[in-house]
This record gives sequence, C-alpha cells and structure tokens, in this order.
Amino acid sequence: MKRKVGYTWRLREVMAAHGVFTATELVPLLRERGIELSASQVHRLVSGTPERLSLQVLSALCDILACTPADLVATTAENAGVRKTATGDLPAPPAENAAKLRPRPARILPDA
Repeated sequence: MKRKVGYTWRLREVMAAHGVFTATELVPLLRERGIELSASQVHRLVSGTPERLSLQVLSALCDILACTPADLVATTAENAGVRKTATGDLPAPPAENAAKLRPRPARILPDA
C-alpha cells in the first residue's frame, strides 16, 4: 500500500510563541548568524511553506527560536486510498460482449 506524506511549516507559530511577530524582526537575527537573506526572502519564508530549505537557515532559525527542526516542521503520513475506477467495483465485461460493442463499418453509397 502506498503512503501519502506531507508536512506543515510552523515558523510563524513558533515565532509568535517566542515574541517575534514580523519578518523584519527576523532579518537582523539571521544576519547575526551569518545568513544573508533579503527582507522579501525572509517574508516568503515566514508567510509561505518552503519546498526547499538550506540546513544553515534551518539551524539558524532553531538557534534564534530555541527550538528543534521538529518544532518547525510537523510531518504527516497516512495510507493513500485505493483509486476507484470509473466503473466502480464492477468487473470488466467478458470478451464476447466486447465484439457486440464495436461499431459497424460504414457503407459508402454512390450519389444517385
């Protein structure tokens, strides 16, 4: 059975719990740790969910907020549902019935 995995980026929640409420407050704290990101990059990091993240940035965020990566990224995993077919649970029609479903060839008659 396939598994469906996902994650939730919780940076904004963890920031609020530590009294950091805006992305602009985070920029100088990151610079102190050698992370040079523009204000717009930090804003996207705070307001969105990153698909890729440098481990240096993750480590700096954990140091700033005194937390672990597990606090910033909540993971989920669940069994993927079985895909349903358009016919539902009905079995495929037998082969002899398939011949009846074929279209008849067209007959072209001359113009009269």
